[in-house]
Amino acid sequence: MLRAGRAPHILSVSELAQLLRSALDAGVGTVWVAGEISNLKRPASGHLYFTLKDDRTQLGAVMFRSAAQVLVFQPADGMDVVVRARADLYPARGALQLYVEAMEPRGLGALTLAFEQLKARLGAEGLFADARKRPLPRWPRAVGIVTALHGAAIHDMRTVLARRWPAAAVVLRPVRVQGRGAAREVAAGIEDLNRLADVDVVIIGRGGGSLEDLWAFNEEVVARAIAASTVPVVSAVGHEVDFTIADFVADARAPTPTAAAALVVPDRIDVVGALARAETGLRGALARRVGQARERLVALDRRLGDPARRLRDLMVRVDELGTRAGRALARRLAWDRRELAALGARLERGGPVARLRGAREQLEAATGRLGFAAAMRVRHALDALSPLACLERGYAIVRRGDAAGPVVSDAAALKAGETVALVFARSRARARVEDTEG
Repeated sequence: MLRAGRAPHILSVSELAQLLRSALDAGVGTVWVAGEISNLKRPASGHLYFTLKDDRTQLGAVMFRSAAQVLVFQPADGMDVVVRARADLYPARGALQLYVEAMEPRGLGALTLAFEQLKARLGAEGLFADARKRPLPRWPRAVGIVTALHGAAIHDMRTVLARRWPAAAVVLRPVRVQGRGAAREVAAGIEDLNRLADVDVVIIGRGGGSLEDLWAFNEEVVARAIAASTVPVVSAVGHEVDFTIADFVADARAPTPTAAAALVVPDRIDVVGALARAETGLRGALARRVGQARERLVALDRRLGDPARRLRDLMVRVDELGTRAGRALARRLAWDRRELAALGARLERGGPVARLRGAREQLEAATGRLGFAAAMRVRHALDALSPLACLERGYAIVRRGDAAGPVVSDAAALKAGETVALVFARSRARARVEDTEG
């Protein structure tokens, strides 16, 4: 209830809010505030809305896109952070709110946290799996290098490549290796070298430095470019103790750029030595193989003997068999004659004239049959040794041209339309060849 007298100055809500905002600007301004993130929201606008709280109080906070997009790590609920913010009153709701300009994780550095976050996420996608890593080519035609144009790294790599394997061409894709935009240049360099048909392996890297200096090789765009490469990629960033995301994604990791150059090409001295040893071993193996073949040939020749001698032996064997057959036949004829004489003597001693006459007739008939049988046996024996016996069984002799021409033993020697003579057991015939079958 208003009292009489001087009228009070009455403020509107908006005017009071403005006074409070001015008082906050003058009395608080920009401050560093530590707390825990909760209720984090990421709308399509790119702004971050969250609550910053401790065990007794909580304040709403917003981090606009211009500040959020430069964060190297990903804020998340439950993360302890320190923010640089301006405390202000949000007029529409009359609520106290922090407008965050910068953010750092508490305890763990922002770059270290970003490294661990990206490593965990890409590892869960399988980008670090050994199954997707490819072997390096044994004899690369060209080695692509993505690094700074000037510096000790490129000089050392070129020196090692020229000394170890000068046959490989070196294709340099110069890029910035640190600073804003360096990661995108490295990724673009990998993509450019993949478009060259002769590049068989790519080295990405630089010399040593701090975590900030090496950060380009810890960014996701570089990791994705390595994973998408169609040729093997070797990561050679910093010194032996330095590890980057690129090291985990690459097909191979070298502790230094110099070691990477030695890893991707063979040493020509070792290759020459290996070739010499291989040549010596090959010559020895060939000599042993030839010796074994020679010994086997000698053994086979010893087992086979002289073909001409064997032919002569067979001819002698045939003559011996013919002689033995003739002797056997003569002995059988002599035996039959003796049998016949004995039968004649028995008949003479047998009795009357009539019986003798009958016996004589039987004897004459037996003599005729015996003579015929002997003749037939001789004929069969001779026929068995005669080539004409084959003709009697239905075979024929084929001669080129007429009956006096050469004998044809292979149908492939005849041509269609050619005249041949067919010699049968009895008489001859002439024929014309229509076709041959091999």
